[in-house]
Amino acid sequence: MTKTVDHWIGGKSVEGASGAYGPVTDPATGAVTTRVAFASVEEVDAAVAAAKDAYATWGTSSLAKRTTILFKFRALLDAHRDEIAALVTAEHGKVHSDALGEVARGLEIVELACGITTQLKGELSTEVASRVDVSSIRQSLGVVAGITPFNFPAMVPMWMFPIAIACGNTFVLKPSEKDPSAAMKLAELLAEAGLPDGVFNVVHGDKVAVDRLLEHPDVKAVSFVGSTPIARYIHTTAAANHKRVQALGGAKNHMLVLPDADLDAAADAAVSAAYGSAGERCMAISAVVAVGSVGDELVAKIRERAEKIKIGPGDDPASEMGPLITAVHRDKVASYVKGAADQGCEVVLDGTGYTVEGYEDGHWIGLSLLDRVPVTADAYKDEIFGPVLCVLRVDTYEEGVALINASPFGNGTAIFTRDGGAARRFQLEIEAGMVGVNVPIPVPVGYHSFGGWKDSLFGDHHIYGNDGTHFYTRGKVVTTRWPDPSEAPAGVDLGFPRNH
Repeated sequence: MTKTVDHWIGGKSVEGASGAYGPVTDPATGAVTTRVAFASVEEVDAAVAAAKDAYATWGTSSLAKRTTILFKFRALLDAHRDEIAALVTAEHGKVHSDALGEVARGLEIVELACGITTQLKGELSTEVASRVDVSSIRQSLGVVAGITPFNFPAMVPMWMFPIAIACGNTFVLKPSEKDPSAAMKLAELLAEAGLPDGVFNVVHGDKVAVDRLLEHPDVKAVSFVGSTPIARYIHTTAAANHKRVQALGGAKNHMLVLPDADLDAAADAAVSAAYGSAGERCMAISAVVAVGSVGDELVAKIRERAEKIKIGPGDDPASEMGPLITAVHRDKVASYVKGAADQGCEVVLDGTGYTVEGYEDGHWIGLSLLDRVPVTADAYKDEIFGPVLCVLRVDTYEEGVALINASPFGNGTAIFTRDGGAARRFQLEIEAGMVGVNVPIPVPVGYHSFGGWKDSLFGDHHIYGNDGTHFYTRGKVVTTRWPDPSEAPAGVDLGFPRNH
């Protein structure tokens, strides 16, 4: 029997009332295993109202109370990490080890939120003028919302809500309708940890739910991770409704390989970063830029490794790569490979048409490798979000940097070299928000912030780290003067206040 995923409002599961549902499939079999309720405007309003009611007390609760609950949540998350990873595998398709890694990276931000007290400390300057002190404090915003993608159904929500609620806000999450169960499990664990009803809410749905969150007058800030067109829409719409916005978009991440690089290490990194999680990562390496004479040898090494990758169901310990999220997405990814030769690419590996015995209806695709890709090819210009790696050839370092900087995306990039001078120059000259030096996927640790440049980020704040704390709080400056009891009143002075 197909299970139903409902909403989480006011501290409990609430049955969907709109009558609209969406299917959730097992990507390995293609079978519909779950239906998820789609929220109406009224149901989104109910979640926001629950969050607003909870904010009245949560926003003034002590830091000690907030962090105590987060510490308990962290322990529960650690104890249930296998269960959460299994939910991710069942609905997303990624292999269990990769799903466990996702939970671990989310747990890292929970740990950061447990130590939020140091990030929320204010500042004090005494005697800025005679008996005048100035202090700076940070205060919560109110109800904030998160809209998260299918590729990391556990991790990306945990990039948002732990810091938001640690700062004293209440939260409404709209996770991807393609794999909603992980979000519900997180809600249950938060409740078990003692989080008051209404502080964390989950509504499922489509554009109706998203647009209502963007328009709702009681939602003060919106965080988003997803594709660039939607990120641009989220940013424009939410900002027009006077909300604070951080909208992280798509990517075309490049890896520059210099002639002096360790080509075995570079090939290992390229295969891992391009094909891990079936390429469904915004930080995947999708374009390798080979400098000078290394191209032929590098492509041969990448091909040798790619041909050995074991593809199969995510719950099979032998599988290294699972299926794609939906059949529609699989077909779209395949179209880039099928049209590549006509656009000037050399197709070294063609993964289209791949299937797994016993799972013929799954959303399978093999690994594809395209060489000598022109910058005009669709496979290079678009974010494919699948296991397709493009190799481009350039003659010099300067040409490679110019090629990368010409991309409209600026999420992450990497350089592989033994030359420290070249690496230092690269990290200063490259136009991207995250840079790896002999590190193919430079996702920062939790206490540094994650975010790109150009069409990969809309808004002023990166996500988590110090930027996360600043995004979910507002600064306030208080200037105080306490006259000495022995002084006579100073009298009226209409001049500008004097500090000197």
